[in-house]
This record gives sequence, C-alpha cells and structure tokens, in this order.
Amino acid sequence: MVEIALPQNARVQKGITHAPEKQAEGTDYAPRRLHIYRWNPDTPDENPRMDCYTINAESCGPMVLDALIKIKNEIDATLTFRRSCREGICGSCAMNIDGQNTLACTKGLDEIKGDIHIRPLPHLSVVKDLVPDLSNFYKQYESIQPWLQTKTETPNDEWKQTTKAREKLDGLYECILCACCSTSCPSYWWNEEKYLGPAVLLQAYRWLTDSRDEATEERLAALDDPFSLYRCHTIMNCAKACPKSLSPAKAIAEIKKMLVKG
Repeated sequence: MVEIALPQNARVQKGITHAPEKQAEGTDYAPRRLHIYRWNPDTPDENPRMDCYTINAESCGPMVLDALIKIKNEIDATLTFRRSCREGICGSCAMNIDGQNTLACTKGLDEIKGDIHIRPLPHLSVVKDLVPDLSNFYKQYESIQPWLQTKTETPNDEWKQTTKAREKLDGLYECILCACCSTSCPSYWWNEEKYLGPAVLLQAYRWLTDSRDEATEERLAALDDPFSLYRCHTIMNCAKACPKSLSPAKAIAEIKKMLVKG
C-alpha cells in the first residue's frame, strides 16, 4: 500500500487567537471571525498556521479586503497580503476566500455566512502569509509574446480594426491576470511547468483572434505540443473561479479548433 504524507512542516496548524475587538460605547457591534493563513519565511522550520481574528464589521468597509486592512492597521501589523486598486481591476488581492478563488476587494463580507477562512491562492509557493509566488505564472505569460505582431509596413496613424472584428475581443481583453482561474485548475496543479494554464491561454487566444495581428501561424505552432495546450480536460473550474465572469475554457476550445483547421 502506498503511503502519502505531507512534507515536513507542511501541515497547517491552529494558530494564535487574537482578542476580539472591543466595542466602543454607543456603537453598533457585528462581530465577524476570520481565520487567516500565516507563514513567515524568516522562520521556515515552523509550520504554517491559521490565526483567528474577531472584528466589528460595523467599523470597517463591506469587503473582505476592508477587513484585512482593518486587521493589519489595528490588530496585527505583521499580516501580509497584496492589494492595490480596490476596484477589481489590478488582480493583486486574489486569494482563496471561503474555499473559492476570488478577489478580496470584490468579495463582500455579507456574502459569507459564519466564520471566514482566508488562504493564499492554492498550489503556488507562498512568499509570506497571503502572498503567492507568481514568478512562473508571469514567465508563462511572457512566453506567449502578448503584444501585437505584424509583418506589413506600420501605418502612419494607427492599425485600424472594424467594429465587428473588435467585438471578437470581448470576453478576452478584460482578463486582469489575477491567476484565480489557473490556480483552481487541477491540470495546472499537476503540470505547472509545461501546461500554460487557463489565464495564459485566454491571453494567447486574445492575440490569435485579433484581426490586426499577423503572427497567427507562429503563435499556433508554439502551442502545438502535448503540454502547452492539450493538458486542458475541460474541468471548467476556471470559468467558475474567474472574478470577471470570463470563460478561459471557451478560449482554449477555440485554440484547439484553430489547430485542427490548420
């Protein structure tokens, strides 16, 4: 019988339970308890842990990101996470909230019943706490050469595109590279070094379908191997996880069709 065990120091343990936030006299009090993944690279021999914080949801904004900022500012300054725009545009605050990959800035506290469990995006190495290492993800994005490539002479003013041709980019250009879809994909978990994953393949199709781009043959040839594209098994986790309601699975299917048609 095969025995499968977690690597040493990989098991997540129960962490610190911080004292609940005190209620100010004469104010409304809506306690919310958050269990947050913690790991410090400065103490690599220590197991990761889930720390518990209880805050007054009436004294912060409505989103999970607001709660995290409140905890960092008022309870535990060592808590580490990424954030920037707070508008669901930059993708910086992508994390696993209540078992679902999503953006902390667009996930409402009122969407979650009971305790809130927050972990970094799954599968990726952790830099610290809720910050995943996206180095390989960005390297894969770079590999598809995500810029307009042309062979004809550059026009004096701009590369023109019809309204109908422009509409083909809808559902593609909105991707914010948050990695929620790729890190929800079992195929990506198993083959992250070779399989490009849903997010990068969505971006690849964005350029394949752009009427102004003239490197279609080269782009398709780069994807035509056993791993870059064909590790997708249409599990559809990517479409479910996308905070922008895009469908990477559909884009991947379109790339496969383009390769079959030649």
